[in-house]
Amino acid sequence: MDMLNNFNISIFFILEGVKTIGYTVLGIKIINIFGDENNIMLNYNKKENKKMTKKTIIITFSIIAVVVLSAVFIINNKMAMDSKNKAKALEDARIKKEKLKKIMDRRESLLPKENKVLTPGEVAPWNIKRTDGRKVAYLTFDDGPSTNTIQILQILDQNKIKANFFLIGSNAEKHPELVKKEVEDGEVVGNHTYSHQLNYKEGPENFVKDLDRCDDILKSIIGKKYDSKLVRFPGGSFGPRLQPFREEATKAGYRYLDWNDETGDADSNNPPVPVLLNNIKKYTQGKNVVVILMHDTKVKTNTVQALPQVIEYLKSQNFNFETIQ
Repeated sequence: MDMLNNFNISIFFILEGVKTIGYTVLGIKIINIFGDENNIMLNYNKKENKKMTKKTIIITFSIIAVVVLSAVFIINNKMAMDSKNKAKALEDARIKKEKLKKIMDRRESLLPKENKVLTPGEVAPWNIKRTDGRKVAYLTFDDGPSTNTIQILQILDQNKIKANFFLIGSNAEKHPELVKKEVEDGEVVGNHTYSHQLNYKEGPENFVKDLDRCDDILKSIIGKKYDSKLVRFPGGSFGPRLQPFREEATKAGYRYLDWNDETGDADSNNPPVPVLLNNIKKYTQGKNVVVILMHDTKVKTNTVQALPQVIEYLKSQNFNFETIQ
């Protein structure tokens, strides 16, 4: 609207200038009509009118030029200001969108995607045929939390990645502040039993009781918003020997997740970084969906050191990062 008003003002001054020139020319005509009485007066007025006409034209066009240039200057300033305001509005919208996405990511880390009913039993995303063509990597960390967990959370945050953390109940009791930090950061917390018995001599029923104990601990720390039934068996649920344990856990409503990729950081106490990187490249090859096993216990310092390079490798292979709900 302001731009239109400026343009109308410019046109007004131009028309006024043209009218002034017209009146001047008309004055000359009138003198010519009524000046026949005395040729001396006519000749004198011709000379004066010529001077006046020339001067008037110069002044008029000067005014027109000033008005036009002023109008152009005002319009350009207005356009520049509009452009600046538009850029600021776009930037504000982008910042708002990022903040909203961060909030939604945190909410989604605690809620099932699309409110789907989560069926108890095995969770094996590598067996699900994807129709979108995307390559997906799920980073998972077992046996925490510990002092290494903070560094892992920082690396994930720097890369804008979320991960799954399967916590041992006894460790969660020792580090409740780290459990809360994981949830606050939008990570997905899961159950890795309370006591982490690898030999499974306790039997299926006592195994489920150990899961229940860990579940109670996590609820006492996180609160009502923790309602996940996602668990990971110590050492994985592989093999026919653990069939009764899988059945008992499923009957109790638990969903269990194994893995199809790993860095091999559990193969020894603290394998060197080059070994971890070589393993991830070897086991990832030829796969489009990978659930990667790593550990964030106190002794796994090399896992922390290798993690940025693991992430960079997966990015170079066009993997996207998601979490299991």
